[in-house]
Amino acid sequence: MIEVSHLTKRYGDLTAVSDLSFQVGDGEICGFLGPNGAGKTTTMQMMTGCLAPTEGTVKIDGYDIFRDPVPAKKTIGYLPEVPPLYPDLTVDEYLRFAAALKKVPKAARSAELDRVLSALELSEERHRLIRNLSKGYRQRVGFAGALIGDPKTLFLDEPMSGLDPKQINAMRDLIRELGRTHTIFLSSHILSEVAEICTRVLILSGGRAVAMDTPDRLCGQGAGVLLIETAGSASQAREALGRVADAEEAEIEERGGRVYIRILMPEGEDIRSRVSSALAAGGCPVLEMRAEKASLEDIFILLTEEDAEEETEEDAEEETRALKGADDDSDL
Repeated sequence: MIEVSHLTKRYGDLTAVSDLSFQVGDGEICGFLGPNGAGKTTTMQMMTGCLAPTEGTVKIDGYDIFRDPVPAKKTIGYLPEVPPLYPDLTVDEYLRFAAALKKVPKAARSAELDRVLSALELSEERHRLIRNLSKGYRQRVGFAGALIGDPKTLFLDEPMSGLDPKQINAMRDLIRELGRTHTIFLSSHILSEVAEICTRVLILSGGRAVAMDTPDRLCGQGAGVLLIETAGSASQAREALGRVADAEEAEIEERGGRVYIRILMPEGEDIRSRVSSALAAGGCPVLEMRAEKASLEDIFILLTEEDAEEETEEDAEEETRALKGADDDSDL
């Protein structure tokens, strides 16, 4: 089990991760999502003991990663976003080195290498230099290194980066199979894969957790998607929806003499009547309107956009104060 409590990381005045607390149970596959700069990599580095936190604790299988690092790290396999590979070694040499670092008994190393090479479909590449491998194969070598020693808990930072569609399918099947016997915490920008293989999802924005639940619950409750077909023009529809709260950010496309609108509705809000009235008054009578279940991508955009808007407003206020201060100084 992974237990994170009040995890915080500050760099001077910048708070990269703020008061993060959650648990991941044995045998769960937890997807870790967030926009670039949200603090995902910093969080994973702290959870794996690679980076000291400013505050908070992380326990892996009951061991504090900072107070009891040796027993805690024995249970961890970590694939960073950029695998720390040695390009002048062959795949076989690198994995034997990883096995030695993880104190796999010498008598068991050959069998252990065969196991992970087979799992990652690397057996035919084992005698090639890592520098001569494609990015996708290097990613798989890094994953193989994380699997050496069969750790109970796997941390995977963008494990599908650089893989082609066939390799992504194989990686998805492998992660799903590993999830039967391992606890997996993975970060990914491929939201469709996260929705398909993860049992729970944690969404981070601005260094804070904004949601954690199963993919079905995240998509089944809260926001929905409103799809509309109207007559009129895109400019008329945009002007009409600009006067409706929660519909200003609608996606609007005009084709074939019709206007097609997609609106992400916020949690607990039914804006259909307001939208329909506004469009009709704006010269865009509604021809069809239907609500659909939101996707994980829709939920992700809604949760992270709201937080980004708050930060943008704060930045604007700070800039205004700074400019005002400059004007005051110029009058002296």
